[in-house]
Amino acid sequence: MITNLQNPRVKNIVKLQKKPSERKSQNTFVIEGKRELSLAQQSRFDIREIYLCDDIYKEDSSYPVNIESVSVIHISTEVYNKIAYRENSEGIIGLANNKETALKDINLSSNPLLLVLETVEKPGNLGAVLRTADAAGVDAVIVCDIKTDLYNPNVIRSSLGCIFSNQIIICDSKELIKWLTKKQIAVFAAMPGSKTPYFKIDYTKPSAFVFGAEAEGLSQQWSEAPIQKIEIPMAGKIDSLNVSVSVAIVTYEALRQREASPL
Repeated sequence: MITNLQNPRVKNIVKLQKKPSERKSQNTFVIEGKRELSLAQQSRFDIREIYLCDDIYKEDSSYPVNIESVSVIHISTEVYNKIAYRENSEGIIGLANNKETALKDINLSSNPLLLVLETVEKPGNLGAVLRTADAAGVDAVIVCDIKTDLYNPNVIRSSLGCIFSNQIIICDSKELIKWLTKKQIAVFAAMPGSKTPYFKIDYTKPSAFVFGAEAEGLSQQWSEAPIQKIEIPMAGKIDSLNVSVSVAIVTYEALRQREASPL
């Protein structure tokens, strides 16, 4: 059992929690919590080690974690609280290898629905979008020109582990625009100033929704691409919604239409 806060393993986990450069150089990230580890295992992420605090951890049948085939290292409560984001929470933390999926490897349904985020900066927003994507059962979330770390602990936490249950692709906008055109997937971009309300468009065919950063919106590349601009009508004094809210609104409109008019 590890009880020393100065143990090299403990120090390394703290670095992985705090520094994107360490996660990148080691090709490793931290997963905290039963739900998150369970979903990661179900999605076949390579869990290298599990750190278990026996004084805190209790099994959960809703989110089982298989600790039999993984190297398990037992730690004290003090050590757990040193390496965890949430003190005295669930008593289990894992280290996993990063996993990347390229556009060419994406699995699409016969009538795909995609979510695209460009230059997303806030980990909490990305995590919230991943929760919506999981709930709606979209084919994939594609993140272009990302400005945050996909495996930031706040992304994992705010997504409630849905970072593992979604297909997530990282690419640049130029590459994606070409790919969408080749696949004949209609592209809809939520942009201020559009005269077309989102609920007056047909999304029953292969569709991708594109959202830019809240501060800057979409880049010029998307403005010049073959896309349909849509808007979410705003009746109050503000002119925009949080990106995760906007994603949920238009995504569920697409689901409503597809349920009413299945192919």
